[in-house]
Amino acid sequence: MDQGAGAGQQRDRGRLGAPSSGTRAPGTPWARFSAWLECVCVVTFDLELGQALELVYPSDFQLTDKEKSSICYLSFPDSHSGCLGDTQFSFRIRQCGGQRRPGHVGEKRSDSWAPASLQREPAHFFGYVYFRQVKDSSMKRGYFQKSLVLLSRLPFVRLFQALLGLVAPEFFDKLAPCLEAVCNEIDQWPAPAPGQTLNLPIMGVVLQVHIPLRADTPEPGPPKQSSHETLLPAPVVLPSVHELDLFRCFRPVLAHVQLLWELMLLGEPLLVLAPSPAVSSEIVLALTSCLQPLKFCCDYRPYFTIHDSEFKEFTTRTQAPPNVVLGVTNPFFIKTLQHWPHILRVGEPKMSGDLPKQVKLKKPSRLKTLDTKPGLYTAYTAHLHRDKALLRRLLKGLQKKRPSDVQTAVLRRHLLELTQSFIVPLEHYMASLMPLQKGIVPWKTPPQIRPFRQDDFLQSLERAGPQLTCVLKGDWLGLYRWAAHRRGPGLLRPVGAHTHPSAHGSPQPPPPCPDRRFFKSPHFDGWYRQRHREMTQKLEALHLEAIYSLSSAQNIEIWMKDKSEVEVVDLILKLQERLVRAQGHQLPVKEATLTRARLYIDTAIGSLPKDLQAVLCPP
Repeated sequence: MDQGAGAGQQRDRGRLGAPSSGTRAPGTPWARFSAWLECVCVVTFDLELGQALELVYPSDFQLTDKEKSSICYLSFPDSHSGCLGDTQFSFRIRQCGGQRRPGHVGEKRSDSWAPASLQREPAHFFGYVYFRQVKDSSMKRGYFQKSLVLLSRLPFVRLFQALLGLVAPEFFDKLAPCLEAVCNEIDQWPAPAPGQTLNLPIMGVVLQVHIPLRADTPEPGPPKQSSHETLLPAPVVLPSVHELDLFRCFRPVLAHVQLLWELMLLGEPLLVLAPSPAVSSEIVLALTSCLQPLKFCCDYRPYFTIHDSEFKEFTTRTQAPPNVVLGVTNPFFIKTLQHWPHILRVGEPKMSGDLPKQVKLKKPSRLKTLDTKPGLYTAYTAHLHRDKALLRRLLKGLQKKRPSDVQTAVLRRHLLELTQSFIVPLEHYMASLMPLQKGIVPWKTPPQIRPFRQDDFLQSLERAGPQLTCVLKGDWLGLYRWAAHRRGPGLLRPVGAHTHPSAHGSPQPPPPCPDRRFFKSPHFDGWYRQRHREMTQKLEALHLEAIYSLSSAQNIEIWMKDKSEVEVVDLILKLQERLVRAQGHQLPVKEATLTRARLYIDTAIGSLPKDLQAVLCPP
């Protein structure tokens, strides 16, 4: 696949060579490429083998046999879809065999600044597919069938769909040489740094994208260049790297969007049966995005088939359905997953000017046949009232031919307000568990965050719950209590196995609630872990600031006068450990504080006997 005139390094990158470990340090071949993609796959249809993996590029990227099988089956629509022409969709698979590519420091640092929902997936791959099926008399089956697949850990569905839209048609004409050139161009892209607006050249076109920062307002909009950035004009500006057209995805279920939001919030298992992988994957991704800014921590599969290696795991009747949103196109799943509590079936999308016929709420008992009509089959009763004003506004927008992106902004803002209304009381209660700053002193271990007590939180809702501030009415308190006290998939869980870094950096179990239960939904488990980690880091940063407040090396010498060697050594070890964490950008500490802390460490070490100095500060 060499292009001859390139440098030796260019040839080495494309050559079929010895397998690598999968980890690429900055500055090595394919390091920039792997900041965006793991690899590019080409899947074709073989008369004898069925779907077959024709090509993986870069060729040294390792996939297990199970991963290869999953990619092959998920890269083609199943026989029930009948997709002709070009189709784009996506899938998500579990990585097999442990983490093979842990990522370098730059990637981890970027993730720490990215919104939780846009961080790299450490245990899953996203597959972005461009499938072409057209009549071709030269083929034995009479059809040309091939898929180009981008495999990544980043949930940048909109960016990668746009990239495939440019690359795939050209690839199907020119094949391998085109693919090598594209991969080499991607290997020149800057890293996806949060907060930056980037120009990404590809095949003579420049894609301009903004990588969201955690502090950004979670609202759709075109990229905005910072005043210090000097970017070239770009002909293709993507309004988002990840957000889909939410209004288009939810058109057949707009009447039930709040009920679906509640099901997603509670981590309920949901089967989505759609007519094609494109519709299936878009609805599943739309559902998982409706909780933003809360990260969707349950499992989800935008497109899933009976050939998937986890088919038995998801369809077993020996235990409760897993917390997963499953997108399928094979009606066989209706029969196989009749025991699931919530099933959504949608028909062929109709893009006329009027609002399409809305699916009806139906009891699960009516879910008996493979030709079941479209509908949302569930026994769940929504706690919040349907927002009729929202539906009227969206319908009026259709009548006035309002652009879809404007309709999406209205819908996304509504879902954002719902999530924020639900989360704000949790944030306020969690903040109340933070120790007072006056209790943080330089010569003592920072105080612990107080335990989260479920009963105290539920009592706080009566005087500060969303029912007092949110325009949307309904049984908000009932939603919290139902989520907190139900059995099966829900919000409470034992926490004995959870760990978080203590003030000394060693794993310790978070303080449990009195009844040994805690919020059980994976969403809230993820939220609690993240908030507890951030609060712990804040405490450690405040402790360093308290040490900084000693103001001079003379003051620390005065402090050490009546302290034993053990106490001085303990302070040195704590400061050294915090410096290591802070320098790795894991603590929100100013550089001036770090400089002063280094001075204190040197002063404290200098006060000790020579033998201890040699141990604490080896040459």
